[in-house]
Amino acid sequence: MTGKAGVQIESAMVMAAGLGKRMRPLTATRPKPLVRVAGKPLIDHSLDRIEAAGIAHVVVNVHYLADALEAHLAAQKRRFSIAISDERDLLLETGGGMVKALPQLRGDPMLIVNSDNIWTDGPEDSIRHLARHWDGDRMDALLLLIRQASATGHGGRGDFHMDPAGRLSRRKPGRIAPFVYTGVQLISPRLLDDAPAGAFSTNILWDRAIAAGRLYGLSHMGQWFDVGTPASIAPTEAALTDG
Repeated sequence: MTGKAGVQIESAMVMAAGLGKRMRPLTATRPKPLVRVAGKPLIDHSLDRIEAAGIAHVVVNVHYLADALEAHLAAQKRRFSIAISDERDLLLETGGGMVKALPQLRGDPMLIVNSDNIWTDGPEDSIRHLARHWDGDRMDALLLLIRQASATGHGGRGDFHMDPAGRLSRRKPGRIAPFVYTGVQLISPRLLDDAPAGAFSTNILWDRAIAAGRLYGLSHMGQWFDVGTPASIAPTEAALTDG
């Protein structure tokens, strides 16, 4: 897909390798991305948004109950190709997972999406909205954020502050920050330069980008749902139905 400013997103990664501990007991027999919400598996909500944005290639990482997830993906009839980044031997967390998948990804920037969030678009397709605001000269990552008051199902204190130019800084200890990360971001392969080996969190990469003034955010104009526990499913379904 190409944004209005000419930025092309050639590939996306869906983060789907987690153990889903907070979603127990539903994840005792299935991986979290296959837990059904509003009539379909969680991961299909993400794949629907990626397909609507016109992205041609998707990589999905797998670890817990990987065979079931791979079988589900193999049965997909989509307008994009799907590749598997296999983490059966070692769960690499979010940062390590991106590093492992990088050889299978294409283009600059690349879309990274968590599989346990659901969002609806505002006036504009949210992924295209990110693409239109991408500036590779200034950014190593552009995070889609939502105001904490609008973060349905999210119980934290917020993640980031955002200055008028869109640059991000961390929530201060003991304080509240106005923006929550939605699990959707554009990244340049630069973000992964000299990354740690093995399993590590994306937070390490973000902190490095913050120090360089190259981590940016964009406010989401639609709805967003943190579907992290069994108790969050029914309210999410009710809100989507009302919408």
